[in-house]
Amino acid sequence: MEQTLKVTSVLSDPTRYYIYQYITNRHQDVTVQEIADQFEIHPNVARLHLTKLEDVNMLISETKKTGKGGRPSRLYRLSDDVIQLNFPYRDYELLSKITFSTLTQLGEPGKKALNEVGRQFGKEMIEKEKVRYAQTLEELPFYHRLSIFKAAATSGGLHPEIEVDENQSKIFIEFFNCPFKEVAINHKDDACNMHFEYLKGMIDSLFDGVELIEKDNMLNGCHSCTYQALVAK
Repeated sequence: MEQTLKVTSVLSDPTRYYIYQYITNRHQDVTVQEIADQFEIHPNVARLHLTKLEDVNMLISETKKTGKGGRPSRLYRLSDDVIQLNFPYRDYELLSKITFSTLTQLGEPGKKALNEVGRQFGKEMIEKEKVRYAQTLEELPFYHRLSIFKAAATSGGLHPEIEVDENQSKIFIEFFNCPFKEVAINHKDDACNMHFEYLKGMIDSLFDGVELIEKDNMLNGCHSCTYQALVAK
């Protein structure tokens, strides 16, 4: 309860909240000066906000030399700690671990069911976003479909960045957050397979004949999870 009060107190300041949101979407380290410039505040004020976020373990920092001489810069990034605010207390992480353990102990039938449900939930995420458009899927332009995918992925906490080749035949997808990380640490293959099917369900709901290929996985020490979707023409 004490930590919850500290976190809510820190985030009650609007500027501090938007700074944290900015760093969450930045996907890389930030400096005091960058935050000061972005939010048009004095560097000392920016440093104060960053320090308060670090005090409640929402950020971590380290000093690095810039190679340009002078004092080392202090760089801030998101902490790996999970911040959960529940009133009254709920432990959905524990529920997820119990569910994963139960399904995986069932062997291949349990893993198959996990993947099928993951794919179905991916399709449902897209359906929720598609209702904003009056056109049918066949009428939606390519980039509108991509917008639906990005909105669905963002609402699922994946923080995506998406690029497309000039022929619209390859979609490069990069995710900077794993919403299942705490469970995946002990169930890596099963969690990643389910997540792959979750994404496949999303992609298949928007494009026909797509081959989804995993390139990088942050649980293998990579900076992000990256995928390549090959779109049939």
